[in-house]
Amino acid sequence: MELVKKIFAVREFTIFLVLIVLMLFLGITAKGFLSVANIFTIILNVSFIGVMACGMTMVIITGGIDLSVGSILGLSGVVMGLLMHDFGVHPLASVLSGFLVGVLCGLVNGFLITKIKIPPFISTLGMLSIARGLAYVLSGGWPISPFPQSFTIQGQGMVGPIPVPVLYFAGVAIIAYIFLRYTIVGRRIYATGGNLEAAKLVGIKTDRILMLVYIINGLLAAFAGFLMTAWLGVAQANAGQGYELDVIAATVIGGTSLQGGEGTILGTVIGAIIMGVLRNGLILLGVSSFWQQVAIGSVIIIAVAFDQLRGGKES
Repeated sequence: MELVKKIFAVREFTIFLVLIVLMLFLGITAKGFLSVANIFTIILNVSFIGVMACGMTMVIITGGIDLSVGSILGLSGVVMGLLMHDFGVHPLASVLSGFLVGVLCGLVNGFLITKIKIPPFISTLGMLSIARGLAYVLSGGWPISPFPQSFTIQGQGMVGPIPVPVLYFAGVAIIAYIFLRYTIVGRRIYATGGNLEAAKLVGIKTDRILMLVYIINGLLAAFAGFLMTAWLGVAQANAGQGYELDVIAATVIGGTSLQGGEGTILGTVIGAIIMGVLRNGLILLGVSSFWQQVAIGSVIIIAVAFDQLRGGKES
């Protein structure tokens, strides 16, 4: 009995049970949901959100938030596309340039938050608009294509039955898990979010930690932009629009506390899968996109409310 209590006390196990129940429900009510093809479709779509959610987990653990990830995805994809299509730059150099864009966006976010002392919500909301606007300016609002096969295969290729983006997502998740759980910097990220002033008192350079997590988040948003652009075979300024909500939802559903100091990559991965399953299931059930937004918003509110109530009880 004591063992059962300990198992259920593990938050990731509870989240996993929610995923299983949701999948069983949709398997019964949504025709074709449990087909192999549909399961792989879900996993593929989860990859883009999941990569960004790994970065968002680190940001939220520090007590911050980043609303600009969807726009950074779009801007980095446009930069990669323009360099390859319009200027004939090698795909690898183009991709690295896109990553640099993500890093710079994250650096600006981190600078505004740590040095100018602008709240994360406001600074990243501004970056959301700036990055999206730049994406439209650079592309003129037109889709950019085609691209070399060596680039598109990174998004459209398969390794056996597994889509390549899924493997990239798995790699990012494993690295992020090890980084947060087993490195000194990872422990400092938790300490910064758990109690900022106490972290400063023990000698942690909290501004550097905050700067780092926003840079990592920007980089992973650009990485998701690379995967999505390669998958679609076209760069679009509106790519990733609204993704910030799904990313935050996946992170919070996965057990990362908006109060800071708590969260795991494993929980976030499960949360991202729940988001993918929910969206896919609603589509198969014929629910309109408008009601899908209502459902996603409701899930976010419920997850945050649960986190607040749990936090109140623990305190």
